[in-house]
Amino acid sequence: MIRGILLTLLFFIQFTHFSFAQTDVPRGWHLLDYDQDSYYGISLNKAYQFLSAKNKIAQPIIVAVLDSGVDTTHEDLKKILWTNPKEIAGNGIDDDHNGYIDDVHGWNFLGGKDGRNIKKAADERSRIYHRWKELFTASDFDSTKLSNYEKEAYVSWKKAAEKMYFSQEEQMEVMFIELTAKALKKHDKIIRLEMGKEEYTCEQLEVFNPITKSGKDAKLGFLTCIKMMGIDADEKNTNTLKELDEYVDGKKTTFDSKEVAPYNYRADIIKDNYYDISDRFYGNNDIMGPDPTHGTHVSGIIGAERNNQLGMDGVADQVKIMMLRVVPDGDEYDKDVALAIRYAVDNGAKVINMSFGKSFSPEKRWVDSAVKYAELRDVLLVHAAGNESENIDVVENYPNPWLLQWKLKAVNFVTVGASNDPASGISIAADFSNYGEKSVDVFAPGVKIYSTLPGKSQYGNLKGTSMASPIVTGLAALLRSYYPALTAIETKKIMEHSVLKPDSTIACVKPGPKGTPCSFSELSSTGGIVNAYKAVVMANDIKRVTLPLIKRDNYSSKKALKK
Repeated sequence: MIRGILLTLLFFIQFTHFSFAQTDVPRGWHLLDYDQDSYYGISLNKAYQFLSAKNKIAQPIIVAVLDSGVDTTHEDLKKILWTNPKEIAGNGIDDDHNGYIDDVHGWNFLGGKDGRNIKKAADERSRIYHRWKELFTASDFDSTKLSNYEKEAYVSWKKAAEKMYFSQEEQMEVMFIELTAKALKKHDKIIRLEMGKEEYTCEQLEVFNPITKSGKDAKLGFLTCIKMMGIDADEKNTNTLKELDEYVDGKKTTFDSKEVAPYNYRADIIKDNYYDISDRFYGNNDIMGPDPTHGTHVSGIIGAERNNQLGMDGVADQVKIMMLRVVPDGDEYDKDVALAIRYAVDNGAKVINMSFGKSFSPEKRWVDSAVKYAELRDVLLVHAAGNESENIDVVENYPNPWLLQWKLKAVNFVTVGASNDPASGISIAADFSNYGEKSVDVFAPGVKIYSTLPGKSQYGNLKGTSMASPIVTGLAALLRSYYPALTAIETKKIMEHSVLKPDSTIACVKPGPKGTPCSFSELSSTGGIVNAYKAVVMANDIKRVTLPLIKRDNYSSKKALKK
């Protein structure tokens, strides 16, 4: 599920204390070097200087982005989009005979053959609950007569059913957010009239002097709400209001779904047999989709064209972005994720970014099989840990590297938490980030990350582990393009062994409402933040570095395909 600025509002509701301002950080701080710039970025410029000194030349690398869509017209992205060399654009023919017509820059698994697209989808909890409700609540139901598959479904259904009961506190929170959104809209209408424009940032509003009393009151009211929510000063009013509306609408749909099954947009638009993984040739080639905000931002972080004097620079400089649209406004579908991973692998991607997640995965076996398929073909998967401030060592979070069929952990899977710069807040761990000493591998900057946004020349800040994950994806692409002999496993191990471990004196608070002080080393298996400079130095010296032996299993590609 895509999550953005709403998390900060929820924290405002839960916490009894909050700050009205934070020390600002420079644009692109996530790329800076701690020793040179005093920011806990990833030391990217230092890494490129090292590569230049070693006369290293990068080879192009394909990175698949499983997300909401991408703005193919963006000035900083249009030149770095992957183009299918076997497909002729716009001729309505499946030139490469892969089952997907005109898949020039990727594929949209959330589209219909008539050109329509899914924008909204129910949460997985509701889908599971209503799928099995009639069977498992029948008067003659007997759990001892269930098949193995139905037994697994029953366990999942019971968990979903337990979570279909919403507390009064949850409903009050949504009501508070809705009231806040209504107040902001009222203020916004007045401000737009006085400023004479539809879009503005808080920075612009701060220096604007309204003429009327109503304008002055609206300015004060709007800024007060924004500061209470902890939203960045350069966030646009339109984006803030859109996210608030989407959050409230989604929550109301979830509340209503206890009694009434949410509308099945998939059956209406895609028309596939969802429960048949072999029914896979659905969708369309509209990789932009109805709202490509999230995917556009993620893509820019990974590989926005470098050194072109426009907007910002991506992490990797020889990337070709393959967009696979699988993330709606709501929970993604396991089938789409599994097929998108396979599509990416079959079409040459060497790194796959997955900035999404959910709490239930009824068709996990399909996703696991795709993860195994990628592992056997030397493809690295990078996944955002999630934004619920939870310990995912004990709380379910999907997708994940545990492969149920094989009873082992995938070795080509990296889980990423989000770090903050201490100068901009009270903790080096972002307050929203999930964590886990066993389940999270590394952290990367995930607060106030500046990147591309829809619109030919639009840019802005977003935050979340969704932003931390593509930083790691970009680093993995950088390593594999300059050192193409590296395997996916070696790339992962290099990133893990080259993390920068913050000084023990740096403040760290465990994410969550209690705000308990902790050691940053407790939040992930490596206890550090990825560092591009240290990683390229290690990659350059790979023959003299002893990396832990990774035991491969004996399962064949053919067997993985059948799972």
